[in-house]
Formats: sequence, structure tokens, C-alpha cells
Amino acid sequence: MRVFKFGGASIATPERIEALLPIIKSESEPLLLVVSAIGKTTNALENIVNTACKGDKSEATHLAQQLEQQHLDYARTLLDYTHFNKIEATFNKYFAELKNGITHIEAAHYDRSYDQVVCMGELFSTLILFYYLQQKGISLEWIDARTVIRTDSTYRDAIVNWNLSKQQAQAIIGRKMKNGKTILTQGFIGSTLDGHSVTLGREGSDYTAALLAAMLGLESVTIWKDVEGLLNADPKLFNDTVKIEEIAYNEVIEMAFYGAQIIHPKTIKPLQNNNIPLYVKCFLDRNLKGTVIKSEVNDAQYPPLIVLKQNQILLQVTSRDFSFITEDNLSRLYAMFHARKVKVNLIQNAAISFVACIDNSAEKIKELTEELNKNYKVLSNENVSLLTIRHYNNEILEKLTNGKQILLKQETRKTIQVVMK
Repeated sequence: MRVFKFGGASIATPERIEALLPIIKSESEPLLLVVSAIGKTTNALENIVNTACKGDKSEATHLAQQLEQQHLDYARTLLDYTHFNKIEATFNKYFAELKNGITHIEAAHYDRSYDQVVCMGELFSTLILFYYLQQKGISLEWIDARTVIRTDSTYRDAIVNWNLSKQQAQAIIGRKMKNGKTILTQGFIGSTLDGHSVTLGREGSDYTAALLAAMLGLESVTIWKDVEGLLNADPKLFNDTVKIEEIAYNEVIEMAFYGAQIIHPKTIKPLQNNNIPLYVKCFLDRNLKGTVIKSEVNDAQYPPLIVLKQNQILLQVTSRDFSFITEDNLSRLYAMFHARKVKVNLIQNAAISFVACIDNSAEKIKELTEELNKNYKVLSNENVSLLTIRHYNNEILEKLTNGKQILLKQETRKTIQVVMK
């Protein structure tokens, strides 16, 4: 038994959902289907949260009603009269939950408010897919992932309670799959022990698929995307990308750590720990071979693996009293970054200075800079890019940095990182 994960692009239109039917029907054993929100739904829900946090809950509710209508129109395109009536009645419950979430939004508790609203996108999409597949004669059951994935209360990046979630997964999902049922559930979402909705971080549906595969001891995970497999770089940023036939877990972990978007950074660990292969395949043509990610790849000759993170800020933090940036100072600095959930993408320290390349998040950086300025002098370079090349060579480095101002460079035997402007 296997896990199939479908992202937002794969269900962006009714036509795309219809195209998934042969993929799902081709399996002879029960599947676990893990599905994201439709298209740009998560962005729309984020806009609703932000509108309410600015004090306009009436407009936020209006935006929610528009989103409701969009999903109903989408469902009406796919479903016959009987199944549309069923989903319309079911939607009423979940749209009421969305509106209740808007009512209780508090700007002072943004992350918690965010999760109560944004989690709804996956619930809407999976209900549409459930009734469509049911209409097509597939025997399956819809499960609210919040009853399975149990977490702490770190809203927007919740930490999964492995033991409790595994217990729930085996009791709620595993038993039904052993009895021949295909299961449809949501990625990205879970719940705290006291029943509040949480999210696992943006693009967290891959992580959900990996967690459930590991907890249930399933054969493999396949992530269905709109590309032919795992590429050595983002095709939206680079024209001459190369598909990788097979790649080891550790290489993908490195790519994810440096910011590659194709696989969620947390996805690999539960798969690697349980020796479960991960396939990346194209839902536009299921006959394409795709990429397999596994424990070991014999005689691997990888192309340069390229990650470009744009809209970065390079901070230089210097001690005012010329104290050395040693363990005690580093510990304090790390604590300041961690407390504000500022991810450091590259660091370097000298005698009295500490340099960090970070994502440009204006609100977090303003708060961080104000705190740092109490004891340190802070300088920043804005709108810089962080280029990481694993298995690099001089030719590709020169090509990608030509005409750029190099602000910082770090190099190891396999990997080079350059901050440039």
C-alpha cells in the first residue's frame, strides 16, 4: 500500500481533478491520498486573516463568502445533482467553522488566528475530491487529518507528537486500509491536544504524506507535480535544468536545507528513518519515469544542484564594546534570532562581528533589529540573493555570478554559497 500526495497545482481546475482519476484507478491496492488546498486558496485565506487583523472583519467575511462561492462553483462543474447536494450540505458545516475562525481572529495572537482560518483550504479541496471519486465508483473514506496528526501549540510550524499521532494513524487510517478502503485526507494540518487547528509550515503536505507513510509502514510515497521529476534547479529561475533519475536522501536534505522548494525540508527524515522511497512524478503524464529518492544511489554522478534564494537581507552585527563574538555572544545572538522565528540561511563570524543572511520578513526583522541595537551595531544589505551550488564547478559558478557583486562566499569540498547583489 502506498501514499499518493497531490499538491495544489494538480487540483487547480476541475479538468485537472478529472485527469487524476486514471492515476488513482491504476492502483490495485488501497491508497492513502494526501491532498493540498486548491490552487491559490491558501493565499486567499491568508488575505482573509490579514484583513481581519487590520480590523475589517466585515470585509474578511465577505472575502470568505467569495471563497465559498468559488468552491461551490468548482464542485458544481464536477458533480452530478445528487453528489453536489451532498457536498453543499457538508460544506455548510466547514464554512461555518471558517466564519467562526474569522470572528475570533486577534491580531495579538496572529499565528493562532492564522491556523484556525488557513487550515480550511485543505478541508474544502478534499471534500470536493472525495465526492468526485465517490461519484466515479471508487470506494474510499474521508478523514479529517486533525483527528490524526496531533501536535504542540507552535502555531504555523507545529511540532508533531509522534507517539500519539502514530497511535491515531494506526487506529483511524491503518485499520481501514487493511480492510480494503482507500483513504483521503489533508496535508499541512493537524490539531493541538486541546483541539485547536494547527498548520505544519507552508508546503507541509509533503511532510504529512511522509509522516503517515512512516507511521503506517507503507511501501512508498509518490508526490505528483507538474514537472517531470526532481530537477537540479528551479525551472522558473533557470532555463537549462536537468532531471535527476535517482538521488540519495542526504542530497535532497541538503537541497531542502538550503531552500529548494521541490521537497518540504521536514519530509525526508521520517522516510529515511524507515527506508521508504519517495517518488516525484508528473501528473500531466503518469507514464514518465520521474525521480526516485532513496537511501543509497550507486555510482551517482550528480549535476550541479542549484538553489537561489532571492529577497534576502545580509545583517552584520558588531559588538559595541569590541567584545569577541565567541560562544557566550553567539549563544545570545542565536537566542534572539530563535525567539523571533528568524531562520538563518548562512552565518559567518569574525573577531567582533557576526554576519547572517536571512529571509526578508519586514515585521520580524524590525523587531529583531530593535533588540540587537541595544547591545550591538547593526548594518544591513537589502535585496541580496543567496546562491547555493552543491557539486559545483568553476564554470557553473562563473556563469551564475557573472556581473554580480559578491558580498560573502563560503566554500566546502562539495558545496559553495555566495551572497550577491
